[in-house]
Amino acid sequence: MANEIRNIAVLVPTYNNAATLGQVLQDVLSHTQHVIVVNDGSTDHTAEVLDQYPTVQRVEYAPNRGKGIALRRGFAYALQQGYTHVITMDADGQHFAADLPAFLDRLEEGGDAIIIGARNLQQENMPGKNTFANRFSNFWFYVETGLKAPDTQSGYRLYPLLLMERIRFWCTRYEFEVEVLVRSAWKGIRIDWVPVQVYYPPAEERVSHFRPFRDFSRISVLNTVLVLITFLYIKPRDFIRFILKRETWIWLWKEVLLNPRESNGKKALSVGFGVFMGIVPIWGFQMLVALLLASLMRLNKALVLIAANISIPPMIPLIIFGSFLMGRVWMGTDATFLVFSKDITQEAVQRNVLQYLYGSVTLAVIAGLTALLVTYILLMIFRKPRING
Repeated sequence: MANEIRNIAVLVPTYNNAATLGQVLQDVLSHTQHVIVVNDGSTDHTAEVLDQYPTVQRVEYAPNRGKGIALRRGFAYALQQGYTHVITMDADGQHFAADLPAFLDRLEEGGDAIIIGARNLQQENMPGKNTFANRFSNFWFYVETGLKAPDTQSGYRLYPLLLMERIRFWCTRYEFEVEVLVRSAWKGIRIDWVPVQVYYPPAEERVSHFRPFRDFSRISVLNTVLVLITFLYIKPRDFIRFILKRETWIWLWKEVLLNPRESNGKKALSVGFGVFMGIVPIWGFQMLVALLLASLMRLNKALVLIAANISIPPMIPLIIFGSFLMGRVWMGTDATFLVFSKDITQEAVQRNVLQYLYGSVTLAVIAGLTALLVTYILLMIFRKPRING
């Protein structure tokens, strides 16, 4: 492995894997002498196994802190030693060192990225819980980043350390491998995959430190936090960055609005429907419902989704306030103003919620119709030969 030029090391975090660690190191050392082992507080004879391989660089501490801490300390050590990339392998023998060149080939072909070794999840002895956990993780990774992934649970990965250097990670255990992918993707680091082999011994021979209930709970909590950050910050941030680009406006005007494949009416209806969906009070589901209904109604999905972003966080206070004012029309003598008081009764809460719901639907209809009308007039003025539809 030509890592003398690339400054790439193999990083092996280990905790009580003395039975398999020696064979893993033998296989890796047949490809490269740049190997780092992080001994994460092992209480078996891992240290004695490492003593047999004096060329292996060691990071050791006690007590056990979890895989996330082991990887983070391994990253820091590798950077101190001048490495720009590491390839992480598990110490339980499930990964094959013969696949190391595949990571280098993919790096050479595609450029810097986090490269994940995608496993064949249908192979013999693959634990059923692993398949479910991977599908679960892949789904939430897509929700949080918009990227489709074949395997987000594999620990066989190439990490570009310099690109990740400024990210301050939170997680300490298995959930770190979810966090590092999502937060790196948010930073614009490309995520790539390469197929790898994997060995899973029969159940009676398998050794795992994964604690299903506790670790799955931690991963679920992490995904909850990441989804909240995604919808409250990341997606609005990306939309604002997208909409502020000059190229976006050129594309939107020439390729979407002025494109002759759709009629003025359908385009205007798409914009108006998008604004309606962005205001209607189904927070958290607006984009999904808008996309589904746009497909059923055969509207311009790009225009619908762009218009639906009227509900980005800076606009939410204005939308809520406007909805509350609109709701006064329907509440009559029961109408209220937004008053912040310590003396809040259940009756007052119910009345305020009802006023908001009536008002938000009204505001959504008015804003949607206004957007539809304005868009249609602009298209009639500026668009060249129109078609019927």
